[in-house]
Amino acid sequence: MGARKPNEGLRRVLTESQWSQSQLALAVNRVGAEAGVPLRYDESAVSHWLSGTRPRKAVRPFIREALSRRLRRPVTLAEIGLEAEEASCGADTVEGLMNLGRTDMDPSRRSVLGVGLFSVALTVPGWQDVVGRMEAVRAGRTVRIGRPEVDMVVAMTERISELDDQFGGRHARPMAASFIVNTVSAYLRADAPEPVRKDMLSAASDLCYLTGYMAVDEGLQGLAQQYYLKALELAGAAEDHLTYCTTLRGMSVQAADLGHGPQALRLADAAAAASPQAGPRMRAFLAGQQAYAAAQTGDRRTALAHLKDAETAMEKAESPAGLSGRYDPAALADHTSQVRYELGDISGAVKSKAESNRLRQPTQRRSRVRNLAIAAERQMRLGHLEEASATWHSALDDYPHVQSGRADDRIRTMFTLIRPHLRNRTARDLHDRARTLAPSVLRA
Repeated sequence: MGARKPNEGLRRVLTESQWSQSQLALAVNRVGAEAGVPLRYDESAVSHWLSGTRPRKAVRPFIREALSRRLRRPVTLAEIGLEAEEASCGADTVEGLMNLGRTDMDPSRRSVLGVGLFSVALTVPGWQDVVGRMEAVRAGRTVRIGRPEVDMVVAMTERISELDDQFGGRHARPMAASFIVNTVSAYLRADAPEPVRKDMLSAASDLCYLTGYMAVDEGLQGLAQQYYLKALELAGAAEDHLTYCTTLRGMSVQAADLGHGPQALRLADAAAAASPQAGPRMRAFLAGQQAYAAAQTGDRRTALAHLKDAETAMEKAESPAGLSGRYDPAALADHTSQVRYELGDISGAVKSKAESNRLRQPTQRRSRVRNLAIAAERQMRLGHLEEASATWHSALDDYPHVQSGRADDRIRTMFTLIRPHLRNRTARDLHDRARTLAPSVLRA
C-alpha cells in the first residue's frame, strides 16, 4: 500500500487564506457548531489533512465553508482536494424539488441537508445557465393542465404568504412543502400549452422563493438556500426575470442579515444587473437591498447613492405588481434604518425604524414584532431604557400570535439586554411580562 499523497490543493488555499493550521481548525469547529454538529478539531487534525488523511465526508463541507468565508469567494471541494462537487438534489430539477420538499415535511430527515448552515460557497446559477433547462421535465407526462391549475398555484402561494405575514412561517412552511410534493411537482411534469407551461414554472418558482423565505424565518438557513436555488432554476426555465431577480435579492437579504456583507452585495448587484427594463417599484426593491448590503461592507458613498435611487424610484411607483409589490414605503423606511445603523447613525436608525413600523400593515404581525424588537435594541444602545421598554411592550402585544424563529431570537435578545437592569422597575415589569408570554424562549 502506497504512502498517502499530500493534499496540495488544501495547502494552497490555506496559504491563500493566511490562516494558521490552528485557525483553520477553530473556524471549522465554528461552522460545525452553526450547523448543529459539535467538533473539537485542533492543529494536529489540519496537519493530518494536509498530509493526505481525508476528513470525514460530513465534515468536508464545513472545511469548504470556513475557507470560503475567509476568502470571500466560493471554494469547491475539488479545489481543496476533497472530491468533486456532488449535485445537491439530483440532476433533474423537479425530482430534486420533490426530494427537498419530502425532506422538509419529515423533521427526522432534515439533517441530511445541513439545514443550520448558511453557505457562502454556494454556486448561484446565472440567468443564461438556467434558461431552457427544463425540457427533460416534460418526458413521461401523464396529465394535462391549463390556466385553472396555474391560477390555483398562484392563489395558494398568496394565501400561504398571507398566513406567513400574519402568523410566521413555522406552521405555514410545512404546508407549502406538502403542496409542492403532492400537487405542484405533478403539474410541472404535466402536458400543457407552452404559455401555460411557462406560467406554471413561474408560479412554482414564486412558491419556492416563499418557502425559502419562510425557512429563513425559522432559522433553517441551509434549507432556505436549497429552496432559493430551485426558485432560480424554475424562474430561468420560465424565462421569468422578475422572480429570478427577486430570489437573488432574497438571497442577498439572507446573507446580509447573517453578517456576510460581501456576499450580500454580490447577490444584490447580480439581482440588479439581471433585471431588464425594471419598473420603478422593482428598481426601488433592488436598490434598497443594494444600499443595505453596501452599507454593511462600509461603503458609505455607494450605500447612500443606492438609497437615493430607491427613494426616487419609490416616488414614481404606482400600483403593485408581482413579488416586488410587497416593497412599499414601510419596507423602504426599514432599509433606510438598516443603512443608517450600518453606517453608525444609531439615532437616525431608530427614527427610520419607527417610521417603518408606523407605515406597516396591521396584518404583518411577524414583521411588526421583529422590527419593534430591533428598534428597542437600538434604543438600548443609546441608553434609553424607558423608551426601549415601551417599544418591547409593543412587540410583546403581537408576539403570542406569531410562530417565528426570528421573532423568538429577538425576544431572547431582549431578555439578555434587560437582565443587567432588573433593579429598575420598568425593566423588571417588562421582564416579568415577557416571562409570562414567552416561557419557551427562556427555556431554549
